[in-house]
Amino acid sequence: MRLHAKQHVDHFTSGGWWTGDTVDRLFQDQVGARPSAVAIVDPLNKPSLMDGPARRLTWAELGAEVDRVAAVLLEAGVAQGEVVAVQLPNSVELAIAFLAVARIGAVVTPLPVQYREYELAQVIPLSGAKVLVTAERVGDRDNAEIVRRLELPAPPLVLAWGDPAGDLATATADPGLLAAHLKGLETDPNDCVTICWTSGTEATPKGVPRCHYDWFAVESNTTAAPALTGDDVVLNPFPMVNMAGIGGVFLPWLRTGFQMVQHHPFDLLVYLDQITEERVTYTLAPPALLTMLLQKPEMLDRYDISSLTRVGSGSAPLPPWMVKGWQDRYGISIINFFGSNEGIALLSDPVNIPDPEERARFFPRPGVPGGPATLAATRVKLVDPTTGEEVTEPGRPGELRLSGPTVFAGYLAGTAAADPFDEDGYLMTGDVFEIDGPGGRYLRYVDRAKDLVIRGGMNIAPAELESLLAAHPSVVEVAVIGYPDEVLGEKVCAVVAPRGDVDLASIVAFLREKGIASYKLPERLEIVEGLPRNALGKILKRELRERF
Repeated sequence: MRLHAKQHVDHFTSGGWWTGDTVDRLFQDQVGARPSAVAIVDPLNKPSLMDGPARRLTWAELGAEVDRVAAVLLEAGVAQGEVVAVQLPNSVELAIAFLAVARIGAVVTPLPVQYREYELAQVIPLSGAKVLVTAERVGDRDNAEIVRRLELPAPPLVLAWGDPAGDLATATADPGLLAAHLKGLETDPNDCVTICWTSGTEATPKGVPRCHYDWFAVESNTTAAPALTGDDVVLNPFPMVNMAGIGGVFLPWLRTGFQMVQHHPFDLLVYLDQITEERVTYTLAPPALLTMLLQKPEMLDRYDISSLTRVGSGSAPLPPWMVKGWQDRYGISIINFFGSNEGIALLSDPVNIPDPEERARFFPRPGVPGGPATLAATRVKLVDPTTGEEVTEPGRPGELRLSGPTVFAGYLAGTAAADPFDEDGYLMTGDVFEIDGPGGRYLRYVDRAKDLVIRGGMNIAPAELESLLAAHPSVVEVAVIGYPDEVLGEKVCAVVAPRGDVDLASIVAFLREKGIASYKLPERLEIVEGLPRNALGKILKRELRERF
């Protein structure tokens, strides 16, 4: 499945922004260049996530595992261009599955392990996945069996690590299958390599196809901003299912060959133990966590974080005092990223914005001299959300719209209600910025226009929860909003106008019966007589956020 139109390919390849790199080509380069170096390390708590021991694999060992699983996929009937769903925690096995699918020229659709029956029954048919790779046990649930029991028109074949009937840890197939397949395989960098899922503001998930071209345009930013090299040790706390995990760590790993240390699910004490034990030099963290650790320095007293030199953060505004505090107290530079599954947009690093407080508040404005070289091909404009006029003067809010080599080609057919691009081909982000700084050099984040709750880096669509809770027998009307949390950034609050008695336990139990992912479950309930609405009947969520 080729994603981008020929004129886009010609434009960005002629400018050097898109190259011939592919996921498998970079992987094979690392296997050949550093076979005995450690490539990947399992989470410390691996036994609580899935069956099998925690492992440390060299690039050569990883290469052998990828070839073995790639042959098994071929024997299972997976062909080039077909979709393979992968639902695994951050682990060695997740990397193996991802790379094995790419090895044979198929498309991986990585699914969060939090997805339960409700979400799986949506995204598997939408993706067209013929095979699903998982673990027999994920945490405390029999995940492979859950997938096998789904009532789907075309249920996928389930291959699982830990499956008593055919453990993917030991499964083999004729290596000649892979050799013959690779001999005839031609991979175009414009071929789709992943389909990720984003909740957006709609009730059903939207599929975000990505090809090698635009993924590695993203990678050029996320590798350059922290100046990653093969000598780094990188702790990856974000699931490799979306922009943060794949674009922020997985692809830079393939580019540079650093040691990647996996972490899942987020556990602060395990996270700090890994930084200490593995001598981590770079990691990612949500701003709320960085703020909390700075406010409670005693939590760091028994850990040695002296190896850590920089941290990537984003998904929410960074407090200037926090970025400065990490710089002054620990000598650690915070890099400010702003982007989405659809298109990474902006970044502030210590080279382009040395002042930590300015780095927290501003992003270099693409198109203005002196910005990051990797964003030189990115074009942005601000559009007044009321008048539709382009904003060119400082201090006037406008929706951020962008185009460039990191922007995706469009949503998977049948998964989005509207075209995300404007008449000029710019991606409409729904995020509001202002032009700021001397000579209009910067962009400053103002607000999030999209009605999302972002809990620990995971997008939660209020519309989805609201549509489900509307069927609760004790709910007259409901609005779902986010409220601040010092570790996760936001948590989910359900604001309910009830009929009779209703409590948080009954709300959560009702949603659990729907088989919904646990990270979406409300952790707070507020009871009101009625929801505030404007003259057109739209719920005034801003009032609810201010109140609660």
